[in-house]
Amino acid sequence: MSDIKAWDPYGFLILALTSWFLSAVLSWKLANMIEAREKEQKRKQKCQKILQKLNDYKR
Repeated sequence: MSDIKAWDPYGFLILALTSWFLSAVLSWKLANMIEAREKEQKRKQKCQKILQKLNDYKR
């Protein structure tokens, strides 16, 4: 018969916390990427508005 050992409680805790920590880090990185994209889009929209005003002023 094979010797099957039960999971060590600390091993289970480390496994659970590792997956939780990895998920938290990836979520944080994704939130930062989304925030940066939104900031860039707002900046581009602001530039477009300024250019539109300048074009309207020249006419």
